[in-house]
Amino acid sequence: MDDDDPYHVYGGLQDNSSWVGDSEYPGGITNHRWENMYNGDGFWMFPDPADADYIYAEYQGGEMGRVNRHTHEARNIKPRPNYNEELRYNWNTPIALSPNEKGTVYVGAQFLFRSRDHGQNWERISPDLTTNDPQKQKQEQSGGVTVDNSSAEMHTTIYSISESPKDKNLIWVGTDDGNLQITRDGGKSWNNVVTNVPGLAKNSWVSWVQASNFDAGTAYAAFDRHTFGDMSPYVFRTTDYGKTWTPLVNAQDAKGVRGYAHVIKEDLEKPDLLFLGTEFGLWISIDGGKNWAQFKGNHFPAVAVRDLAIQPRENDLVLATHGRGIWIVDDIVPLRNLTSDMVSQEVAFVSARPVQQRIEGSGGWANGDAVFVGDNPPDAAVINYYQKERHLFGKLKIEVLDYSGRVVDEVPASKRPGLNRVTWSMREKPPRVPPAAQIAFAGTRGPRLVPGDYTVRLTKAGKTYETKLTVGLDRRAKFTVEDKKAQYDAAMKVRDLFNDESALMDRIGTLRRDVSKVAAGVAENDPLKKNIKGFDDKIEMVRKKIVATKEGGAITGEERLREHTDQLYGALLSYEGKPGDYQIAYIAALRRELEDVTKDFDQLLTKDLPSLNDSLKLKGQPAIAPPPAKVAVSETQFGSGAAAVPATPLH
Repeated sequence: MDDDDPYHVYGGLQDNSSWVGDSEYPGGITNHRWENMYNGDGFWMFPDPADADYIYAEYQGGEMGRVNRHTHEARNIKPRPNYNEELRYNWNTPIALSPNEKGTVYVGAQFLFRSRDHGQNWERISPDLTTNDPQKQKQEQSGGVTVDNSSAEMHTTIYSISESPKDKNLIWVGTDDGNLQITRDGGKSWNNVVTNVPGLAKNSWVSWVQASNFDAGTAYAAFDRHTFGDMSPYVFRTTDYGKTWTPLVNAQDAKGVRGYAHVIKEDLEKPDLLFLGTEFGLWISIDGGKNWAQFKGNHFPAVAVRDLAIQPRENDLVLATHGRGIWIVDDIVPLRNLTSDMVSQEVAFVSARPVQQRIEGSGGWANGDAVFVGDNPPDAAVINYYQKERHLFGKLKIEVLDYSGRVVDEVPASKRPGLNRVTWSMREKPPRVPPAAQIAFAGTRGPRLVPGDYTVRLTKAGKTYETKLTVGLDRRAKFTVEDKKAQYDAAMKVRDLFNDESALMDRIGTLRRDVSKVAAGVAENDPLKKNIKGFDDKIEMVRKKIVATKEGGAITGEERLREHTDQLYGALLSYEGKPGDYQIAYIAALRRELEDVTKDFDQLLTKDLPSLNDSLKLKGQPAIAPPPAKVAVSETQFGSGAAAVPATPLH
């Protein structure tokens, strides 16, 4: 991963090269957002921390390249053998970047190589670190009918490399034939500590070795014995440079973990937070490996997790699977804050990363049938809370309040036990849009609230729990909170305009309904029928000034006050910075137009309706009452207005 905003994810695909793609993109992460950067089977791939224009990538057998991110120029930088020498590179040859020195990179054959100048030169900093067993080096004689020597058969090779973030001279190396090596002097001397690992059978494949982020003497090692028919996970930790090892999971005590282990890593901030990828999924421990729980968020499948990494700015956990693509677990901060004390409580809020109102943009396009589109992070504030037990009786309610104590929203709550995540849109309710012949697209949502401090209140079994939620602007935004406040105020004025248009339409609909009832009691040949029809036509003329009435689907070509309001509302919502003066002026202009239409309707009530009622009275018919100033409506009548039933005209 890099540190762009949004960040990019780098990785290799089996039989399908090395790729870089977005972690989020407007409209979703479509195929065209992924860029092919190298050749062959894709393996390790990193952006060069010393030069953002370049990437390190690799295909099978250690064919490593330094690739220009923009021109795709690729220079092969694989270390080459000496005179009369053969280098043994694993099919999955490991590449590792130094966490201490930008520009320093490692690659392993049977020897460990280091370059401090982007692969221009390599120094061999170890002897053969493998068993160098000649019985395991007969790939040129294997394959049966034909020789099978693609590098997949290469054995007695280095498989994992890790330089300590606490000491650049401390390097760990694991091999595929069972050696676990450490140097504390930058490669001048090495010590094989695998015999110190208790209960581990000889020649166990070192699938991963990882130096601790917090302590130079601490490291983790995972071993894979599935080629021996042993599917158990084996993961160990040392705190004394490999002199002794403590099992975190093994065949005797798997602690619920299933599948042989591929990768083990520490969190970047909490030493006791561990992530373990196995052949059957991801397991997480919040207590240093004493207990493990399988991650099943968003229906994450029981699939091999071959690598994982944490994006430090976003605190996202990125998972590389074998067979189900790349997954991102958004925001692991709640896992860091999930303590043993917290899980003993009935209910507790769990703090998370700061909330941003990410800039909304448009992007991507229709890809045709059955094309995968990767999800973006939720365009919402994520609220995390823990429940000791499942909520069974009564309503579990989560409300969000602003600085004044006003309840701005109620969020559907999850009742399940454990760590829960719910999302809050950070929006006001959408306007109530007058019904018309076409949908008002912008009117389907409310304005986003102004960044600031909010309170989340959870009510469970009569008890309330509260936590503070601070909402901020997107860090990429070029506008200020004051600009956002101006946009919010303008959008709310247009929302109010929509609501007032709907209120007038309610009165029009009520009046037409009553007119229709009276007309039903008058004979067709009665001259009064014509008078009633004429009055109804005048009401319809007023309605046509507010909304488009011609049928024709989503685009009728007809625009009235409602449609103009929706266009302005959409323009204001599309950019959350300060509105233009012309937009503010247009709000006032549309308000005046609504006032004009309201006057036209009121004139019908004060002049035309009394005259019609006099005619009805002479015929012994009931009078038509003027509609009230405000007609009661259901709270569910908010939205685009497209699904509402139009008023019934008289014929």
